[in-house]
Amino acid sequence: MAGATAPIGVVGVVGSPVSHSLSPRLHRAAFEALGLEWVSVPFEVPAGGGAGVVAALRSLSLRGLSVTMPLKEEVARSADRLDEQARLLGSVNCLSLEGGEVVGSSTDGLGLLASLEREVGFVAASSRVLVAGAGGAARSIVAALGLAGALEVAVVARDPERAARAAGLAGPAGRVGAVTDAALVDLVIDSTPVGMAGTEDEGSVPLIDPDLLNDHQVAVDLVYHPRRTPWLLACEERGLTCVGGLGMLVHQAAIQIERWTGLEAPVAAMWDAVASEGA
Repeated sequence: MAGATAPIGVVGVVGSPVSHSLSPRLHRAAFEALGLEWVSVPFEVPAGGGAGVVAALRSLSLRGLSVTMPLKEEVARSADRLDEQARLLGSVNCLSLEGGEVVGSSTDGLGLLASLEREVGFVAASSRVLVAGAGGAARSIVAALGLAGALEVAVVARDPERAARAAGLAGPAGRVGAVTDAALVDLVIDSTPVGMAGTEDEGSVPLIDPDLLNDHQVAVDLVYHPRRTPWLLACEERGLTCVGGLGMLVHQAAIQIERWTGLEAPVAAMWDAVASEGA
Protein backbone atom coordinates (compact mmCIF):
# COMPACT_ATOMS: atom_id res chain seq x y z
CA MET A 1 0.00 0.00 0.00
CA ALA A 2 3.00 2.31 -0.31
CA GLY A 3 3.12 5.11 -2.85
CA ALA A 4 2.11 8.66 -3.61
CA THR A 5 -1.09 10.30 -2.43
CA ALA A 6 -4.08 8.42 -3.80
CA PRO A 7 -6.63 10.18 -6.02
CA ILE A 8 -9.94 11.22 -4.50
CA GLY A 9 -12.52 8.47 -4.48
CA VAL A 10 -10.38 5.40 -3.80
CA VAL A 11 -11.60 2.59 -1.54
CA GLY A 12 -10.56 -1.01 -1.32
CA VAL A 13 -10.52 -4.35 0.41
CA VAL A 14 -7.54 -5.32 2.53
CA GLY A 15 -6.45 -8.68 3.94
CA SER A 16 -4.94 -11.95 2.76
CA PRO A 17 -5.96 -13.54 0.52
CA VAL A 18 -8.17 -10.97 -1.24
CA SER A 19 -7.95 -12.08 -4.87
CA HIS A 20 -11.27 -13.95 -4.51
CA SER A 21 -13.09 -11.12 -2.74
CA LEU A 22 -16.40 -9.92 -4.20
CA SER A 23 -16.11 -6.57 -2.40
CA PRO A 24 -14.50 -4.63 -5.30
CA ARG A 25 -17.26 -5.86 -7.62
CA LEU A 26 -19.94 -4.72 -5.18
CA HIS A 27 -18.24 -1.36 -4.62
CA ARG A 28 -17.81 -0.67 -8.33
CA ALA A 29 -21.43 -1.53 -9.08
CA ALA A 30 -22.52 0.91 -6.40
CA PHE A 31 -20.28 3.69 -7.65
CA GLU A 32 -21.47 3.25 -11.23
CA ALA A 33 -25.13 3.37 -10.15
CA LEU A 34 -24.46 6.46 -8.04
CA GLY A 35 -22.59 8.21 -10.85
CA LEU A 36 -19.39 8.43 -8.82
CA GLU A 37 -15.98 8.21 -10.47
CA TRP A 38 -14.62 6.17 -7.59
CA VAL A 39 -12.54 3.01 -7.75
CA SER A 40 -12.17 -0.04 -5.49
CA VAL A 41 -8.86 -1.85 -5.30
CA PRO A 42 -7.80 -5.09 -3.56
CA PHE A 43 -4.75 -4.68 -1.30
CA GLU A 44 -2.98 -7.88 -0.27
CA VAL A 45 -1.74 -7.34 3.29
CA PRO A 46 -0.72 -10.30 5.50
CA ALA A 47 -1.03 -10.69 9.26
CA GLY A 48 0.97 -8.10 11.14
CA GLY A 49 0.09 -5.29 8.76
CA GLY A 50 -2.93 -3.88 10.60
CA ALA A 51 -1.26 -0.78 12.01
CA GLY A 52 0.22 -0.01 8.60
CA VAL A 53 -3.22 -0.27 7.00
CA VAL A 54 -4.61 2.39 9.36
CA ALA A 55 -1.61 4.65 8.74
CA ALA A 56 -1.93 4.23 4.97
CA LEU A 57 -5.66 4.99 5.00
CA ARG A 58 -4.91 8.31 6.67
CA SER A 59 -1.76 9.27 4.73
CA LEU A 60 -3.20 8.37 1.33
CA SER A 61 -6.60 9.94 2.10
CA LEU A 62 -8.48 6.81 1.05
CA ARG A 63 -12.24 7.09 1.55
CA GLY A 64 -12.47 3.71 3.23
CA LEU A 65 -11.44 0.09 3.34
CA SER A 66 -13.29 -3.19 3.68
CA VAL A 67 -11.23 -5.33 6.06
CA THR A 68 -11.07 -9.11 5.90
CA MET A 69 -9.03 -11.82 7.58
CA PRO A 70 -6.48 -11.89 9.12
CA LEU A 71 -6.53 -8.17 9.95
CA LYS A 72 -9.90 -7.54 11.61
CA GLU A 73 -8.65 -7.52 15.20
CA GLU A 74 -5.31 -5.85 14.41
CA VAL A 75 -7.01 -2.97 12.64
CA ALA A 76 -9.50 -2.57 15.49
CA ARG A 77 -6.60 -2.01 17.90
CA SER A 78 -5.10 0.68 15.66
CA ALA A 79 -8.21 2.67 14.67
CA ASP A 80 -8.83 6.06 16.29
CA ARG A 81 -12.41 5.19 17.17
CA LEU A 82 -14.75 2.18 17.01
CA ASP A 83 -18.52 2.05 16.66
CA GLU A 84 -20.59 0.29 19.32
CA GLN A 85 -20.64 -3.12 17.69
CA ALA A 86 -16.94 -3.02 16.81
CA ARG A 87 -16.14 -2.21 20.45
CA LEU A 88 -18.15 -5.22 21.58
CA LEU A 89 -16.38 -7.52 19.13
CA GLY A 90 -12.88 -6.07 19.27
CA SER A 91 -12.97 -6.53 15.51
CA VAL A 92 -13.80 -4.45 12.43
CA ASN A 93 -14.58 -5.17 8.81
CA CYS A 94 -14.84 -1.54 7.69
CA LEU A 95 -12.64 1.53 8.05
CA SER A 96 -13.77 5.05 7.22
CA LEU A 97 -11.88 8.32 7.22
CA GLU A 98 -14.11 10.81 9.03
CA GLY A 99 -12.84 14.29 9.87
CA GLY A 100 -9.27 13.08 9.96
CA GLU A 101 -10.12 10.14 12.24
CA VAL A 102 -9.94 6.50 11.20
CA VAL A 103 -13.20 4.96 12.38
CA GLY A 104 -13.65 1.19 12.62
CA SER A 105 -17.05 -0.45 12.16
CA SER A 106 -18.50 -3.94 12.05
CA THR A 107 -21.18 -4.32 9.37
CA ASP A 108 -21.60 -8.10 8.94
CA GLY A 109 -24.31 -8.57 11.57
CA LEU A 110 -26.13 -5.42 10.54
CA GLY A 111 -25.91 -6.59 6.94
CA LEU A 112 -27.62 -9.87 7.76
CA LEU A 113 -30.43 -8.12 9.63
CA ALA A 114 -30.94 -5.74 6.69
CA SER A 115 -30.97 -8.71 4.31
CA LEU A 116 -33.57 -10.54 6.37
CA GLU A 117 -35.83 -7.51 6.50
CA ARG A 118 -35.52 -6.80 2.78
CA GLU A 119 -35.78 -10.37 1.53
CA VAL A 120 -38.40 -11.92 3.80
CA GLY A 121 -39.67 -9.11 6.06
CA PHE A 122 -38.11 -10.57 9.22
CA VAL A 123 -37.48 -8.03 12.01
CA ALA A 124 -35.08 -9.00 14.80
CA ALA A 125 -36.68 -6.99 17.61
CA SER A 126 -38.44 -9.25 20.16
CA SER A 127 -37.49 -12.38 18.20
CA ARG A 128 -36.05 -15.66 19.47
CA VAL A 129 -32.98 -16.81 17.57
CA LEU A 130 -30.71 -19.86 17.52
CA VAL A 131 -27.22 -19.36 16.05
CA ALA A 132 -25.14 -22.40 15.11
CA GLY A 133 -21.42 -21.69 15.31
CA ALA A 134 -19.29 -19.23 17.25
CA GLY A 135 -16.80 -17.88 14.72
CA GLY A 136 -16.31 -14.31 13.59
CA ALA A 137 -19.47 -14.07 11.51
CA ALA A 138 -21.56 -15.63 14.28
CA ARG A 139 -20.13 -13.22 16.84
CA SER A 140 -20.99 -10.22 14.68
CA ILE A 141 -24.53 -11.52 14.17
CA VAL A 142 -25.06 -12.26 17.87
CA ALA A 143 -23.92 -8.76 18.81
CA ALA A 144 -26.19 -7.19 16.17
CA LEU A 145 -29.17 -9.22 17.39
CA GLY A 146 -28.57 -8.08 20.96
CA LEU A 147 -28.34 -4.43 19.93
CA ALA A 148 -31.47 -4.81 17.76
CA GLY A 149 -33.56 -5.95 20.72
CA ALA A 150 -33.87 -9.69 20.13
CA LEU A 151 -35.67 -11.32 23.03
CA GLU A 152 -33.39 -14.35 23.13
CA VAL A 153 -30.20 -15.31 21.30
CA ALA A 154 -29.07 -18.89 21.94
CA VAL A 155 -25.71 -20.06 20.57
CA VAL A 156 -24.71 -23.67 19.95
CA ALA A 157 -21.19 -24.70 18.98
CA ARG A 158 -18.99 -27.76 19.16
CA ASP A 159 -16.91 -25.91 21.78
CA PRO A 160 -19.18 -24.84 24.69
CA GLU A 161 -16.69 -22.22 25.91
CA ARG A 162 -16.69 -20.48 22.54
CA ALA A 163 -20.48 -20.66 22.50
CA ALA A 164 -20.60 -18.95 25.90
CA ARG A 165 -18.25 -16.16 24.80
CA ALA A 166 -20.26 -15.54 21.65
CA ALA A 167 -23.60 -15.59 23.50
CA GLY A 168 -22.29 -12.96 25.91
CA LEU A 169 -22.12 -10.47 23.04
CA ALA A 170 -25.93 -10.34 22.98
CA GLY A 171 -26.03 -9.03 26.56
CA PRO A 172 -28.93 -10.22 28.73
CA ALA A 173 -30.59 -11.85 25.72
CA GLY A 174 -27.68 -14.20 25.10
CA ARG A 175 -27.24 -17.72 26.43
CA VAL A 176 -25.64 -21.02 25.51
CA GLY A 177 -28.21 -23.05 23.66
CA ALA A 178 -28.89 -26.68 22.77
CA VAL A 179 -29.92 -28.24 19.49
CA THR A 180 -33.33 -28.96 21.01
CA ASP A 181 -33.95 -25.18 21.12
CA ALA A 182 -34.31 -25.33 17.34
CA ALA A 183 -38.04 -26.04 17.46
CA LEU A 184 -38.74 -23.13 19.81
CA VAL A 185 -37.24 -20.14 17.98
CA ASP A 186 -38.33 -17.82 15.19
CA LEU A 187 -35.02 -17.76 13.33
CA VAL A 188 -32.27 -20.38 12.93
CA ILE A 189 -28.89 -19.29 11.56
CA ASP A 190 -26.15 -21.68 10.45
CA SER A 191 -22.91 -19.70 10.49
CA THR A 192 -20.64 -22.72 9.98
CA PRO A 193 -18.90 -23.60 6.68
CA VAL A 194 -20.67 -26.96 6.45
CA GLY A 195 -22.01 -27.33 2.91
CA MET A 196 -19.65 -24.78 1.36
CA ALA A 197 -18.40 -25.73 -2.10
CA GLY A 198 -15.06 -27.50 -1.77
CA THR A 199 -15.73 -28.93 1.70
CA GLU A 200 -17.86 -31.90 0.66
CA ASP A 201 -15.24 -34.46 1.67
CA GLU A 202 -14.72 -33.23 5.22
CA GLY A 203 -17.50 -35.40 6.61
CA SER A 204 -19.00 -32.60 8.71
CA VAL A 205 -22.69 -32.56 9.43
CA PRO A 206 -24.77 -29.48 10.34
CA LEU A 207 -25.17 -28.71 14.02
CA ILE A 208 -28.93 -28.28 13.60
CA ASP A 209 -30.91 -31.20 12.15
CA PRO A 210 -33.58 -29.85 9.75
CA ASP A 211 -35.97 -32.48 11.14
CA LEU A 212 -36.11 -30.39 14.33
CA LEU A 213 -37.51 -27.39 12.44
CA ASN A 214 -40.98 -26.38 11.31
CA ASP A 215 -42.66 -24.31 8.62
CA HIS A 216 -43.28 -21.31 10.91
CA GLN A 217 -39.56 -20.52 11.08
CA VAL A 218 -36.95 -18.68 9.03
CA ALA A 219 -33.68 -20.49 8.24
CA VAL A 220 -30.46 -18.74 7.21
CA ASP A 221 -27.24 -20.30 5.95
CA LEU A 222 -24.34 -17.85 5.68
CA VAL A 223 -22.69 -19.92 2.95
CA TYR A 224 -23.31 -18.37 -0.48
CA HIS A 225 -21.38 -20.81 -2.67
CA PRO A 226 -23.53 -22.72 -3.43
CA ARG A 227 -26.52 -20.42 -3.10
CA ARG A 228 -28.50 -23.26 -1.50
CA THR A 229 -26.55 -25.70 0.68
CA PRO A 230 -27.89 -29.20 1.35
CA TRP A 231 -28.96 -27.98 4.82
CA LEU A 232 -30.90 -25.05 3.38
CA LEU A 233 -32.52 -27.26 0.74
CA ALA A 234 -33.64 -29.64 3.50
CA CYS A 235 -35.12 -26.67 5.37
CA GLU A 236 -36.98 -25.60 2.23
CA GLU A 237 -38.42 -29.10 1.89
CA ARG A 238 -39.81 -28.75 5.43
CA GLY A 239 -41.55 -25.51 4.41
CA LEU A 240 -39.28 -23.01 6.14
CA THR A 241 -38.68 -19.54 4.75
CA CYS A 242 -35.04 -19.72 3.65
CA VAL A 243 -32.34 -17.09 3.12
CA GLY A 244 -28.84 -17.71 1.74
CA GLY A 245 -25.64 -15.94 2.68
CA LEU A 246 -25.29 -13.70 -0.36
CA GLY A 247 -27.70 -11.17 1.11
CA MET A 248 -25.47 -10.55 4.12
CA LEU A 249 -22.51 -9.95 1.81
CA VAL A 250 -24.46 -7.44 -0.30
CA HIS A 251 -26.02 -5.56 2.59
CA GLN A 252 -22.89 -5.31 4.71
CA ALA A 253 -21.17 -3.77 1.67
CA ALA A 254 -24.14 -1.44 1.19
CA ILE A 255 -23.71 -0.15 4.74
CA GLN A 256 -20.05 0.51 3.99
CA ILE A 257 -20.92 2.40 0.79
CA GLU A 258 -23.30 4.65 2.76
CA ARG A 259 -20.64 5.40 5.37
CA TRP A 260 -18.04 6.25 2.76
CA THR A 261 -20.20 8.31 0.40
CA GLY A 262 -23.00 9.69 2.58
CA LEU A 263 -25.43 8.48 -0.09
CA GLU A 264 -28.10 5.78 -0.03
CA ALA A 265 -26.59 2.58 -1.37
CA PRO A 266 -28.07 1.24 -4.66
CA VAL A 267 -28.80 -2.19 -3.21
CA ALA A 268 -30.56 -3.49 -6.34
CA ALA A 269 -27.54 -2.68 -8.52
CA MET A 270 -25.24 -4.36 -6.01
CA TRP A 271 -27.42 -7.48 -6.00
CA ASP A 272 -27.33 -7.56 -9.80
CA ALA A 273 -23.53 -7.45 -9.74
CA VAL A 274 -23.27 -10.74 -7.85
CA ALA A 275 -26.62 -12.38 -8.67
CA SER A 276 -24.99 -15.33 -10.46
CA GLU A 277 -22.47 -16.03 -7.69
CA GLY A 278 -22.81 -19.56 -6.35
CA ALA A 279 -25.79 -20.33 -8.56
